[in-house]
Amino acid sequence: MNRSINNFLLAASVWMLGITASMASSHREAPLIADDPLADNVDLYAFRTPGNINNITIIATYVPLQLPHGGPNYNFFGENVRYEIHVDNDASIPGDEITYRFTFSQVNEDPTTFFNIRLGKQNLKTTYKLERSIDGGQSFVTIVQNGIVPPPNIGPRSIESAVGLNTDYATLMSDAVMDATTGERVFCGTTDDPFFVDLGGIFDLGDAPRQNGTPTDGLACLNVSTIALQVNISTLLKAGAPATPTNILDGDYTIGVWASASRPQVRTLSSTGAPTYSGAWTQVSRLGMPLTNEAVIPIGQKDFWNSLTPYQEIGETTLDEYFYNPELALYMDDAQFGGAVPAFGPLRIQRNSLQAFDFGNGKDGLFPLKGNPVLSGTALDDNVFGTLLLPGAGKPRSVDLWPIFHTGVPNLPPYQLATGKTAGPLSLGKPFINNFLPNGGDMLRLNMAVPVTPRDDPKFSTLGLVQAAVLGLTDPAYNTNTDIQFIPNMDGFPNGRRLEDDVTRIELQAVAGVVLAAIGLWYDDYTAGGANPVTNDLLGVLTYTTGVESNDKPFASTFPFVFEPHRGTSECGGPVFVGTNEVFQGVLGFSTKPVLMKNYPNPFLDQTTFQFKVNQDTKATLRIYDAQGSYVVTAFSGNLSEGDFTHTWSGAANLPPGLYFANLYDSNGNLLQSGKMIKSR
Repeated sequence: MNRSINNFLLAASVWMLGITASMASSHREAPLIADDPLADNVDLYAFRTPGNINNITIIATYVPLQLPHGGPNYNFFGENVRYEIHVDNDASIPGDEITYRFTFSQVNEDPTTFFNIRLGKQNLKTTYKLERSIDGGQSFVTIVQNGIVPPPNIGPRSIESAVGLNTDYATLMSDAVMDATTGERVFCGTTDDPFFVDLGGIFDLGDAPRQNGTPTDGLACLNVSTIALQVNISTLLKAGAPATPTNILDGDYTIGVWASASRPQVRTLSSTGAPTYSGAWTQVSRLGMPLTNEAVIPIGQKDFWNSLTPYQEIGETTLDEYFYNPELALYMDDAQFGGAVPAFGPLRIQRNSLQAFDFGNGKDGLFPLKGNPVLSGTALDDNVFGTLLLPGAGKPRSVDLWPIFHTGVPNLPPYQLATGKTAGPLSLGKPFINNFLPNGGDMLRLNMAVPVTPRDDPKFSTLGLVQAAVLGLTDPAYNTNTDIQFIPNMDGFPNGRRLEDDVTRIELQAVAGVVLAAIGLWYDDYTAGGANPVTNDLLGVLTYTTGVESNDKPFASTFPFVFEPHRGTSECGGPVFVGTNEVFQGVLGFSTKPVLMKNYPNPFLDQTTFQFKVNQDTKATLRIYDAQGSYVVTAFSGNLSEGDFTHTWSGAANLPPGLYFANLYDSNGNLLQSGKMIKSR
């Protein structure tokens, strides 16, 4: 491609017009909702609960980018908003089967002061009512009345002192965990924003990882308003499904989850009193999969997308086109505008996979196989799901990106790992996902039968299903058969979404075609019949990182799992996190760095173990720094031989709880990696 100045400017213009509001999950993502933050969906999570595997945890966050010191009128849930969490468990029945509806109320306990908290009383004291429908929204039953919402975490005088509430914030959060009359556990309140992303780099024309400067979590030190539910699997299960799944990928155990916010149609302002609201309730915001309305839907369609339910997406073919030919793919293609976004250099899509298939925008992908007998019995067969997954020419990503967002993925060829495929991508391989729910549109789809990956498992990874695929392809514990077998991180995004999952990185890898590669549609630099499909192109996608790979605060080990909100009087700053590369767990010997490192458990108590993959003999030094960037201790210094190496550091027992950074240096003092570590209380 001729990377002329004109092409660069054109690409930059397209980028700015198309995804200026992208990659913040759902922080002010559409023009209209940006003017109504109290009704703005931010993020949605759904995962099988660690430590309580019979339950599913669903977390919906609202009201983005809250400053912890933003008083005296701190951010809360809105009084004239319906916040709803929707669950679909049966694609044969139109619409939701289960809906949880939250409405909030506020009172001022002491209108004589401008302070939010004084002498045990709260202004803007908030409570909520939770209603549940299990008949498709025809009727609602109240299951929590006068639910407690903790006050904002203003500061020590407001919370801990005798002139404030005379308590501590952990107690306030604990007391706000409610038990519904139907068995659910519920929490509503302000928390740390659990999402993490380099907003500054992404908004700077896709400069992630930053080409000049240090990656920074743009959501660090900011809060959101959080609704958390813990629901028994039996409550969410499809009618008629067996009480025990037939296997860990039982399709009857798949649910779809989405969240919304609605307001009355009419708001009337008055010069003599508060505004009044009337008219039918109208959806103004929604969220299912992260980044849909930010990185896929163009700015001219964002408000329209927010107004639809997932079921109303059926037939909206204009929106489908943005998944069939995603704009982001243009910046991962040197034949288009790849040169305009150098940070995306490792992310290159398949233009000549197996020297036969072109997945570039406007090309045909697998459509040339339409009607070919080789598709018989596969998901691409018109007698199976081919009318959905191969709808026409010029829609190359109808087989991977579109189903990830709109239907989930079935456990059928070609959607099985290349492990064991002896006759190409369309043959049987090793199952690793089945969250297929072809019910219409965008939502998180979660197979509730998939076991939990313990957070202290050495193979736990924030790369979710991408890492499960890597392990299933390369790890001898999983790649020697084609049986259904639990592979760590099969419970990760996009099979639901865990708090820890690095969804920005995963979705960029998905746009770059990593799912196609996992099922055997390798990158262009692989020659059919070659010995090793882990080519430079594939390795580039797998090792790509935005530079920010974990949250600024640790996640709790118990419900509601999110961290308490940042305090208005606390300091926010210190070193930023440059993420560790976790793909090495399954890709042995293919790193471009001499050493790759991670530690587990993390968070930790008295000790943690550092795990190294060493591609060439080297001397390395591992130094620990505190959150202010001050040197604490050297955890390791010595020679590392090629291969696997672990070092258990027991020097953490006397460290105060908090955030630390582990910096790994080579013999010349060059920084190889920096990883964030959390010392638990």
